[in-house]
Amino acid sequence: MHALTNEQQSLKGEDFLTLLELDAYLIHALLNEAAALKKAPIESSLKGKTLAMIFEKSSTRTRVSFEAGMLQLGGHALFLSSSDLQLGRGETIADTAKVLSSYVDAIMIRTFEHEKAAELAAHATVPVINGLTDLYHPCQALADLLTIQELKGSFSGKKIAYVGDGNNVAHSLMIACVKMGMDFTLASPKGYEADESVIKEVKNISKQTGSKLEFTCSPQKAAAGADILYSDVWTSMGQEEESMKRLKDFEGFQVNAELMNFAKPDAHFLHCLPAHREEEVTAEVIDGPQSAVFQQAENRLHAQKALLKMILC
Repeated sequence: MHALTNEQQSLKGEDFLTLLELDAYLIHALLNEAAALKKAPIESSLKGKTLAMIFEKSSTRTRVSFEAGMLQLGGHALFLSSSDLQLGRGETIADTAKVLSSYVDAIMIRTFEHEKAAELAAHATVPVINGLTDLYHPCQALADLLTIQELKGSFSGKKIAYVGDGNNVAHSLMIACVKMGMDFTLASPKGYEADESVIKEVKNISKQTGSKLEFTCSPQKAAAGADILYSDVWTSMGQEEESMKRLKDFEGFQVNAELMNFAKPDAHFLHCLPAHREEEVTAEVIDGPQSAVFQQAENRLHAQKALLKMILC
């Protein structure tokens, strides 16, 4: 997918794989559409349209939000686990892409290697949406932006601090924040930093937007003066064997009341969920008055509906 110019106000027929391909103008258009759909959720803009949803990783928010979103827009979604497809018996991604393209109007995939989503998009003749890969989670980042906009009113001058693993959520969040002109700091333990190729891309974007981009091993330094503190689980899906090691390595990276005190007094806490209370975040914070995690989770629905509408209409 090629970068879109300000004159292109539609994503119609385009893939959505990383957020790198979208400029701020189009992201604003998506957020405006999401806000409108949140106020008036039921319409028939996608009547007769079908979304195939391939799940190689299980999900709560991704599955339900896409399925409910298609229904609310008048369309239909098909849940396809890897065991439901011939992918599970060795059919190539290319063949699967070509077959599904003849049946449906778009494909959403939630998988492990990002290369799988990219290969699917390369061979499909319908738009492909990245519902999550090990490298990126752009649908989550759209919901995050919508939530930040609702909480803070604007993006200008805001600082977002992510504390934890430099994973797919961190990658897409930093891309989203820097594209919208926000400052972004990532605090992670040594050995758990963000991917260097993603950092290189984001640094190039920050030069254009003027956003401050910082990487540190100090959660306190990251949290200082932040408008938003963000965290994710320390052990993601597929990393279960590393759980005990990660618990030890991430000591000191918990978001708790003490760390929240380093942020601005009106700071909010965000988390992509599911959360492990008393690991990456305390119950006091995630269930407290500064938390907006369930508003954020709901916004997955509205942001993805806007995405679907702009891709398929």
